[in-house]
Amino acid sequence: QVQLVESGGGLVQAGGSLRLSCVVSGRTFISNAMGWFRQAPGKEREFVAAITRSGGITYNAHFVKGRFTISRDNAKNTMYLQMNNLRPEDTAVYYCAARSGLLSVAKDDYNYWGQGTQVTVSS
Repeated sequence: QVQLVESGGGLVQAGGSLRLSCVVSGRTFISNAMGWFRQAPGKEREFVAAITRSGGITYNAHFVKGRFTISRDNAKNTMYLQMNNLRPEDTAVYYCAARSGLLSVAKDDYNYWGQGTQVTVSS
């Protein structure tokens, strides 16, 4: 089994920054591609960013537009999402996810999920 725990969410003003972390334990962390998703009230969970096992390839949703950076430190079993220039529409619960296969943008491809961390951006 794989356990994922997110942290780093909170309340921030528009234009501010947050850094989310996702610590992974259980089965070999390095074997997984990983991703960040988010879900706003009344909306579907949507893809934010994903990263390959080595961290060499990343892919971002169109709305990221250079504001967010996904990264991982395999030595620390941790994935990060640096979010800059936050907007009120970024308000959501952010989830990290892991899968044993290749990088994917589809939430149904991910086998393991964290409990989520709330990000609230005020205008």
